[in-house]
Amino acid sequence: MATKQQVGRSWFAGTALVVAIGIVVQVFATARSAGTGFYPDNPERVLNIFAYFTVQSNLLLGATTLLLAIRPERTSVLFRTLRLNGVLCMAVTGIVYHLVLAGLDDLSGAGAVANLILHTITPLLGLIGWLVFGPRGQTGDRVVAWSIVFPVLWLVFTLIRGSFTGFYPYPFVDVDEHGMATVLLNCLLVALLFLGLAAASTMLDRRLRR
Repeated sequence: MATKQQVGRSWFAGTALVVAIGIVVQVFATARSAGTGFYPDNPERVLNIFAYFTVQSNLLLGATTLLLAIRPERTSVLFRTLRLNGVLCMAVTGIVYHLVLAGLDDLSGAGAVANLILHTITPLLGLIGWLVFGPRGQTGDRVVAWSIVFPVLWLVFTLIRGSFTGFYPYPFVDVDEHGMATVLLNCLLVALLFLGLAAASTMLDRRLRR
């Protein structure tokens, strides 16, 4: 009979595979829809998908789960932070998408498949994998503090890039439409959601470890 660690490694490998499938399908769908959107031509249109928090979070989840599938015993602060980021950023992605952004989509075909994978399936796989297989005991105040760095860097990159290109990947960070004050308030609310989830995950991890 397979041990829990062996099942966990299989789950992590499966999660990484689903992430890879979602990204490939998204690239395919984006490339096929050239001629529309902010960047109508390739390769700019395809490359632009990597500016989305959803895609970056999926890549982070996929990379960390792949590393766990290869070798679960990883205890560095950097990996523990990236592992927490992968789970929480995907949780925030799923929550924000389904509460705020889902009604803005009108997708079909490969685009709809990629959207389902990247916004619904991978967040669930990441969360369930963390709850059931851990690894436990890898969160704490230091890791929580460092975990906010990735979302902040994404926001800074997005706002600076947007000021030059005029492109903002999500309506709630569109400075041209809402103004900087409103955008920063929106981002503060998301940051509070993220920190709340990070703190809750730390407390839950301690309970699960006991």
